[in-house]
Amino acid sequence: QVQLVESGGGLVQPGGSLRLSCAASGASGSIFSINAMGWYRQAPGKERDWVATITSGDSANYADSVKGRFTIARDNAKNTVYLQMNSLKPEDTAVYYCNFRGISSLTGIFNAWGQGTQVTVSS
Repeated sequence: QVQLVESGGGLVQPGGSLRLSCAASGASGSIFSINAMGWYRQAPGKERDWVATITSGDSANYADSVKGRFTIARDNAKNTVYLQMNSLKPEDTAVYYCNFRGISSLTGIFNAWGQGTQVTVSS
C-alpha cells in the first residue's frame, strides 16, 4: 500500500507564497513506480477541484485559475511532488490534497491520496 504524507500548508497574506510537499512511501518490501503526481483542492462547501498534474515525463498541466502563479515539480528519487504557490489570493484558500497514480508490486495499479493540508490566504 502506498501512503502519502503532505506538509507545508499554513496561513499567508494575499500576494504571499507557500510551498507544499507530498512524499510517498510503500509497505516494507514493496516496489512501486509513480506515473502521474497531482494536486487537488477543496474549499469549504465546494467539491474537490483539480489544480495541477505532472507526468513521469515531467509534462505539467494547470487549472486556468492557478496558471502562471503555481508551479508543480517532482523529485523521483524522493518520490515527492511539490507545489510552489506564488501570488496567493483569498480564493486559493482550501484544503490541498496530493494524488499519486502508479503501479505497486503489492497492489497493482493504485490511486493514492494525501491526508490534506490547509492553506489559508487572509490578511
